[in-house]
Amino acid sequence: MVHPEVKNWIKYANFEDKHGYIALGRKVFERAVEFFGEDHISESLYVAFARFEEKQKEFERVRIIYKYALDRIPKQQAQELFKNYTVFEKRFGDRRGIEDVIVSKRRFQYEEEVKASPHNYDAWFDYLRLVESDADADTVREVYERAIANIPPIQEKRHWRRYIYLWINYALYEELEVKDPERTRQVYQACLEVIPHKKFTFAKIWLLYGQFEIRQKNLQNARRGLGTSIGKCPKNKLFKGYIELELQLREFDRCRKLYEKYLEFSPENCTTWIKFSELETILGDTERARAIFELAIGQPRLDMPEVLWKSYIDFEIEQEEYDNTRGLYKRLLQRTQHVKVWISYAQFEMSIDSDDRIQRCRQIYEEANKSMQGCEEKEERLMLLESWRDYEEEFGSLANKDRVQKLLPEKVKKRRKITAEDGSDAGWEEYYDYIFPEDAANQPNLKLLAMAKMWKKQQQVEEEQEEEEEEEEEEQQVPQGKEPQESSEPEEEEPAAHREQKEKENDDRDDDDESSSSSSDSESDSNHEDDKEKSEQTKADAEKQ
Repeated sequence: MVHPEVKNWIKYANFEDKHGYIALGRKVFERAVEFFGEDHISESLYVAFARFEEKQKEFERVRIIYKYALDRIPKQQAQELFKNYTVFEKRFGDRRGIEDVIVSKRRFQYEEEVKASPHNYDAWFDYLRLVESDADADTVREVYERAIANIPPIQEKRHWRRYIYLWINYALYEELEVKDPERTRQVYQACLEVIPHKKFTFAKIWLLYGQFEIRQKNLQNARRGLGTSIGKCPKNKLFKGYIELELQLREFDRCRKLYEKYLEFSPENCTTWIKFSELETILGDTERARAIFELAIGQPRLDMPEVLWKSYIDFEIEQEEYDNTRGLYKRLLQRTQHVKVWISYAQFEMSIDSDDRIQRCRQIYEEANKSMQGCEEKEERLMLLESWRDYEEEFGSLANKDRVQKLLPEKVKKRRKITAEDGSDAGWEEYYDYIFPEDAANQPNLKLLAMAKMWKKQQQVEEEQEEEEEEEEEEQQVPQGKEPQESSEPEEEEPAAHREQKEKENDDRDDDDESSSSSSDSESDSNHEDDKEKSEQTKADAEKQ
């Protein structure tokens, strides 16, 4: 009483146990638990109490003591308690007991997490998954109620996406695990009341509620709920889900009404128009389907007009209304001159089993080529001409093939400046351009450029020839003081007058050589004979030339 500390209580109980007073020792531990209560609970007291009972072979008492302590001591202060409890179950418990220890430890961890951050919905999911696998229905419901009570503080859909799955899992647990349809209905209704439908909604919840009522064979409630959803917060997914439900029930009149409401809500949705027309086609009302398509293509705004027109054309082809199909193609070409439309039109004419299909197809290609001559997108016109070329290679004559081949453009490489985002010069880039025959004829600049290129090339050839001639002349020139040598290449014949003049000059030169040789008496006879031979050789060469 003077020193009320835990270690003194434990010493008192061990004293009684040591001397064989088991009942008194147990009573001391019980008095200690009552004395400290839940406000000043101690981990070491319960560990000592459990070991005392384990020594007495009271295993159920040990298990109760550990569970009682774990439910009341915070996780951070119960590490030694968990450790001793796990060791005890491994020694004296079964598999179920060991699992209970692990589950208890994990429950403590999740409890701490959700207390620290109640809007951490991923922690709630893990906690709920744990209790669903182990605890009873009331415990699971209690945890679900605690989880869904943490409504996101901001009314923005991105903050609600995880939270809404708590309600979905709660409803599915009540329906599939507990099998309580009335409580499941209450969960769905409570969830729909929590969502702020004026700002945003979740079509998934409405559809799941409708499917649940269908499973409970309560069609009236299902239609009432889906109708309320369309009235409060119409969405594409809600309309699609409701229409799909009525289609499965074969309520086609209701489907028509829903499609009408859907198109009033979203008239630019091409998929809805197509689905509505397909429904009428399946039901055999082709006139109604055609009227729906006509209303659709007359809308001022469409999200995918090309898909709508293609569906309308395919519909007319399936009905074998070829004149209507041609009319649709012509109306479409009045709105757009896209190359794929022209190619599709030509392929349509080829697909019809008629005698003049080849001529019709060629005529469409010709019209397309004329209409696309002023098109800025040269790649599209090239695509058309390539398709026309493939067609002529398969069905056309040689003249038609040559004609189309001449229409194909020339591919040239060009350069252009690149400007960066900040307006600075980013250098040059190369790209390919296409020059069609009529473009080259109509643009004189292109002719001038071609002529300039040819002139420059010719100039280069002439300069090369002049350089070659100069090199030959330099090789043929003989340096002074040396006798000319015979050329290995044959030379051109000179005129007769020029040849006679050269011969006369050579004769005079010979006479001078003779007079000079006779006057020089000091020279030897051998040198005289050599000079004479040289002069005769020179004369012979001149005559030969």
